[in-house]
Amino acid sequence: MKLMPYSLGVLPLTLLALLAPTPGHAAPGDGDGAVPAARGGHTAAEITRFLSDFYGDHGPSEDGRENQVSQVLKDKQQENKEADVLLCAENEPEGISIGPVTVAQAAGVGWATVTTDWGSGTTDTFTAYVRLDSQPIRLDDVICAG
Repeated sequence: MKLMPYSLGVLPLTLLALLAPTPGHAAPGDGDGAVPAARGGHTAAEITRFLSDFYGDHGPSEDGRENQVSQVLKDKQQENKEADVLLCAENEPEGISIGPVTVAQAAGVGWATVTTDWGSGTTDTFTAYVRLDSQPIRLDDVICAG
């Protein structure tokens, strides 16, 4: 199964984040990752908690899908009925883990790699994006790995 090519909407933000200085970068070993984001936005620690709660062990709940995702993702899901765009998959994974969160204050976005476990040693990854200024915090976009 291959999802539709990804929109270039997040690409400029990602490129900007790579080019901009990132004093708010929360890498492993940076304490608890509670580096405050610019203009009072979400911290790496808050984004980590949100993504962990949102994805849980097997994927987002119906309430999460309705109330904790951007309209962009809702529209992507409407356009792609055969796959779950929030999981970049057609099925429910056996397990989900969230990698370290990177916060790019200049770009106003934070992201993490999400790894899905499909059993028998098979895993897949995708990147989940959260806008630092989203109120309440919500998943803004998902970019599938392959």
